[in-house]
Amino acid sequence: MNTTHLDNIKPLQHLISLKEGQTPLYQSSTKIRVSIEILRKKTVLLLISDLYLPSEGFWVLEKIYKEAKQNPTKPENQYEVVWLPVVPDLTEDKKNKFEGIRNNMPWYSLFHPSLLHPAVIMFIKEKWHFNCKPLLVVMDPQGRIVNTNALHMLSLWGSGAFPFTSQKEEALWRDQKTWRVELLVDVNCIEPKISDWIAKGKYICLYGGDDINWIQRFRTAVQAFVKQAGIELEMLYVGKSNPGNKVVTINNDIIQKHGDVLLDLARIRAFWVRLENMFHSKFQSAKSLIDDQLLKEINAMLTYDGNGKGWAVISRGSNDWMNRVDGDTILKCLINYGQWKEKAGKDLLRALNDQLKANKPPHHCNRVILPGTTGVPEIVICADCGKSMEKYILYRCCTD
Repeated sequence: MNTTHLDNIKPLQHLISLKEGQTPLYQSSTKIRVSIEILRKKTVLLLISDLYLPSEGFWVLEKIYKEAKQNPTKPENQYEVVWLPVVPDLTEDKKNKFEGIRNNMPWYSLFHPSLLHPAVIMFIKEKWHFNCKPLLVVMDPQGRIVNTNALHMLSLWGSGAFPFTSQKEEALWRDQKTWRVELLVDVNCIEPKISDWIAKGKYICLYGGDDINWIQRFRTAVQAFVKQAGIELEMLYVGKSNPGNKVVTINNDIIQKHGDVLLDLARIRAFWVRLENMFHSKFQSAKSLIDDQLLKEINAMLTYDGNGKGWAVISRGSNDWMNRVDGDTILKCLINYGQWKEKAGKDLLRALNDQLKANKPPHHCNRVILPGTTGVPEIVICADCGKSMEKYILYRCCTD
């Protein structure tokens, strides 16, 4: 797979079992079978999964793919996606489920799971480390594998990640100089109004957790702080990665009392899926949690979610580094604004950040939950003290 060919047909034939003249691919939009010739000399994204495809991650991929098809002549849109279903034991129920998924996919699919030979499935598991979590393996027009999982980078950068190589992923991250709100939030998919807030120079506060009492106390403190400081500040609640009834209750309370911009549960999940994608994509290029500042910030956000407590991120403009903090510390600093308002001067964020550092609690107990997938680091650094965190195995079933 690392050998350069005249085109990608021979490597694709190694992956897909077919007899001469067979049409192994299915196009749901036309409901017809097609030959792999349609992929010749194109960049091909091989979507490898079982029959469970989490909707939170794939609505972004589907959106990007459909946008690319609307402008097919652009160089960055010269790619195709092919679903390779890994279904070794095909029962009648699994066959029906497979056909239901295949018939609704916007891209090409194998017509039948049996076209993926058991030896190929073994290769995918051993060489590409497939373990039921979806992979997006990239084959270039010459049949070389240039990325064994571009799913995270495509979710973050869209068609701007073309040609989806590991080198392109590293280059995209090198362009990110600061930890800013447009990096944390996909303003087009999550909340377009953020762009307007930035353009108007407003302060922006993202906050989360599902502690209702803390949320109410925090909002009261923010309102008093904004009034005393004489600033314009917009708030956006992003809940938790697995939003349940508590998050719904908090959203309803915010609507009734404050009338803020609100995210529905699907967009809240998308916010956290983006953070997980950022972690895995950045880790693939950085390889270290110790020296990479952006990776540290992403890790800190995931830590806040894992701890289950309140937290906040405050920023202004596009280029300033965001200040993120645990709920208790930010609450204390906002309530005591009168004691340090003289230090704020013209740089309120810097003064606030100084207060956050000065009031950092002496003790902490952090945990970060990373989804079981490829590319999870052996060592994860604590967001507060920089020490290596202890590793445990967690099995979770959340129905709330």
